[in-house]
Formats: sequence, C-alpha cells, structure tokens
Amino acid sequence: MALTLSKKAQAVKPSSTLAITAKAKELRGKGIDVVGFGAGEPDFNTPDNVCDVAIEAIKDGFTKYTPASGTNELKEAICKKFKEFNGLIYKPEQIVISNGGKHALSNVFDVILNPGDEVIIPAPYWLSYPEMVKLSDGVPVFIIGEKENGYKVTAAQIESAITDKTKALIINTPSNPTGMIYHEEELRAIADVVVKHDIYVVADEMYEYLIYGDEKHISIASFNDEIYKRTITCSGLSKSYAMTGWRVGYTGSSREIAKLMGSIQSHATSNPNSIAQKAAVEALDGPQETVDIMRDEFDKRRRYMYEHISQMPYVSTLEPKGAFYVFVDTKQALEREYKGEKIGTTARLAEILLEDYSVAVVPCNDFGFPEHIRLSYAISMEQIEKGLDRMENFLKTL
Repeated sequence: MALTLSKKAQAVKPSSTLAITAKAKELRGKGIDVVGFGAGEPDFNTPDNVCDVAIEAIKDGFTKYTPASGTNELKEAICKKFKEFNGLIYKPEQIVISNGGKHALSNVFDVILNPGDEVIIPAPYWLSYPEMVKLSDGVPVFIIGEKENGYKVTAAQIESAITDKTKALIINTPSNPTGMIYHEEELRAIADVVVKHDIYVVADEMYEYLIYGDEKHISIASFNDEIYKRTITCSGLSKSYAMTGWRVGYTGSSREIAKLMGSIQSHATSNPNSIAQKAAVEALDGPQETVDIMRDEFDKRRRYMYEHISQMPYVSTLEPKGAFYVFVDTKQALEREYKGEKIGTTARLAEILLEDYSVAVVPCNDFGFPEHIRLSYAISMEQIEKGLDRMENFLKTL
C-alpha cells in the first residue's frame, strides 16, 4: 500500500485565529510595534491563590495519574458551581473533566455522532465547531443569525433545518465571535423545538462569567427535565479565571454520555493534568474577587471599543453583551479602494492592516461571516486605543 495520509486530517483547516496571533508575535519579534486584536485569552495572570495551590500540589507529590475523567474533588467543586451559578443539578458521575474546552467538545461529538449525523451550527460560529464535527464523522449544517437579530438564530430557523439525520444543535452563549447572548425567552423557544424533535443540545458556555450590564447568563438545560436530559453543558476555566494554558475543561451530561466520554478519554489522553486539577478546585472554591476585577476591566474596554468603532467610517458593529470580542461589519469598507485596488475580502483587509498599519485583526470567513472581522478586547486599554486609532486612520484613507 502507498504511504498515503489520512484524508480526514488533510481536510482540516488550521485555526486562522492562532495563525493571526502567531504572525503578530513574529512581527513583534522583529521589533515592529504590532497591536494584536486576535487574542482569545485574557491578558491577566492566573490568580495568585490558584498558582499557590498548584505549587503546593507539586511539593506534595500530586504528580501521578488521576482517574481518567478527573478527580472526585474537582467534580464535586464543578457540581457545586453548576448548582449555584447555572441552576443545574449534576452528580460527580455526570461530570467529565478534560484537557481544555476544545477537548471537552471533541469528546462530546465523538460520543453522540455516527457517520452522516447532522449537527446544526448557528453562524457566526466559533471556527473550530465545523472541524470538530467533521473529525467525528458528522455533517455540519449551518443556519444564519441575522445582524438585525443580534446575529442570533431563532427557534423557527432551527426547526426548519432539522431533518431525519439531525443529531444535535450547538448553542454558544455568550458567543464567540459576536459577544451576543441568548435571553431566556429565546432559549425557552429553542428548548421546546429540541424536545419536540428529540435531538441533543451541545451548550458551549465557556464565557458564562463574562457578561456585562444588567444581562445575565441562562443555561438552557435549567428549564425542565426534558431539555436537561438532552443537553451536554460544556465549560471550562480558561476564560473566566485566566487559565488558558492550564487546559481544564468540563462537561455535565447524562451518566451514559459521561461514562462513554470517560472511556474515550482513557484511551486518548488518560487523565487531565493532575496539578491543573488541584488548581481548578481552588479557582472554583476559592475567592472570586479576581474574576470580578477582570470582568469590570473587560467591561470598560468593551464600552470604549464599541463607542470608538461606532464612530468610524465604512464599518459598523452591535454592542456586545458578553465574552471579550467585538464583531465588526466591514461590508462598506470592502467595496472601497486602497492604493488603486478594491479591497474585496476581509483577508485582504486584514493583510493591509497588519502590513501597513501594524494592526492584527481576525477575518471571519472561517466563522461563517466573510464580510466581518473580530476584534478582541483581551488586551490593555493602551493597546486598544493605539490599535483603533490606526484602524480609523486607515479607514479615513479609503
């Protein structure tokens, strides 16, 4: 047999967000003052109390294998958090702790999908969803969240997309890349459709603590037993506790699904990092002041970015309600000319901004909205001001 490679692997698109971040770092390494709006991680350090517990875990020799699906201590802490914050009752045997949120989602799709099963993905979407679904032999089915509806999909849209092959729906609130959230009445209508058609909901709630103003986070699984048993609630510590590198994600689901995810994980990765699990217990059970401080700072940046971008020519945006992203409609800018040539695509727009204005943004073709870009405000206010000034100067030349 010829030495061929996996067609499935060859079909996977590399992460454009990571590529943008890497390019910005490369230019900074050459001494160029690049402002990077691509960051998908908080620019805060992990809280000191969390780090201290990790150091103690190392000193105490907590450096061996743990159960494949995570320690009971951390599962108990997650159950407590689910009850108090999400209004969800899970028992430890329903919790699976994984090596980050991406791993948690990959586990979910591996467990619920058979070849040809369809997964409804509202667009704009986090760019990894379609690739994860395809890697688990599923088929992504996209529905469009209109700008007029805050880039959110409706229950009617979801129902119209359901076929006899539909296995699951992904709901991401707060949303990456839009920063929008689904309100209770919207989620209740969606839950009714899910129960009616007996499909799963994969509820990605990674940004659940990062919600601003009078808004609040609602978990779709909290409404009643019927939607609860059809929902796999996914979250992690990366965004809320500035623990991206620690790689701790988790899910709450039925015992059957949790058992299967644990079995797969036992062969794929063994257990999550033992030291990170100890740190995660402290993050969840310890003081929460740092979470509030970080959220308040994000809120200041969010309001500044929204107001500044709203005043720029040829672009528009909606005020984000959660996460740490601003989703910018650049359709008018793409119709303009730069140095005698029509810009045309957000990939070209991002290239111009990086090469000529030292600003890194994320074009959202891979997020299902090719005329938009994503800007992260998980960077300092000083950098935000500098970067937006450069972006505005560029737009004024068109």
